[in-house]
Amino acid sequence: MNDIITFEDFTKVDLRIGTIIEVNDFPEARNPAYQLTIDFGDLGIKKSSAQITTLYKKEDLLQRQIVAVVNFPKKQIAKFMSECLVLGAVNGKDVILLNPESQVKNGTQVA
Repeated sequence: MNDIITFEDFTKVDLRIGTIIEVNDFPEARNPAYQLTIDFGDLGIKKSSAQITTLYKKEDLLQRQIVAVVNFPKKQIAKFMSECLVLGAVNGKDVILLNPESQVKNGTQVA
């Protein structure tokens, strides 16, 4: 287990639901990854790099809803600017995406 945080610390993390609307290969990434474009509704469109190529094909990701942290600072990965962090369960080298059980409005906050 990592360091203990307070509930106040947790409330600073803005977790939202978004829908993947575009997926591209990311050959410049150090580890195999995709470039994702994600619709967060009223929060707008954000981009993210995700190392999820072992379990997911590009066509399977389109229109899939995911959970992401949307209030991290942007991060440069090669020539790509990642604007959010898509969340998943890490199982060795595989990442299993977290997603809502039912379809929800893009931008819905996760609590």
